[in-house]
Amino acid sequence: MKALVDEGLISESKQLLKNQLVLVVPVSSKTKITSITLLTDKAFKKVAVGQPESVPAGQYAQQSLTAKKVWDTLQSKLVFAKDVRQVLSYVETGNADAGFVYKTDALTSSKVKIALTVGAHVHKAINYPVGIVKESDHQAEAKAFYNYVQTKAAGSIFTSYGFSLAD
Repeated sequence: MKALVDEGLISESKQLLKNQLVLVVPVSSKTKITSITLLTDKAFKKVAVGQPESVPAGQYAQQSLTAKKVWDTLQSKLVFAKDVRQVLSYVETGNADAGFVYKTDALTSSKVKIALTVGAHVHKAINYPVGIVKESDHQAEAKAFYNYVQTKAAGSIFTSYGFSLAD
């Protein structure tokens, strides 16, 4: 969105939603995790992460693990995935002991549980903007949608799926 705004291609925009990075484990796991640094423990053999070069959640995980000074230490345990859904699948099937996904994705699975919410201070903010493209052929419809997603009713739907509303 920033690039589109900077290029002058957006007539109106604002931050709409926020998400959180979480560490999930299989629902049967008895492991208690109070910090992502505990992933260095021998109890964790494989940790699934989205490929940082192409998966934003993987970038947030890398930022978090780097901030906690364990990214390099964990290299031999990391299993890279093509997207967040694949990370979730690796944990669901037991092919990984833990994985980094968005809270909204974690809530879609009954086979994993959130073991830890990663502190937002160790990675870039996970924000979802909304905007109207200036050159849209459907300005009235775009404006109606832009306004609708900011209503209390839409906000209730978003929060029911695990998103937070932007301030």
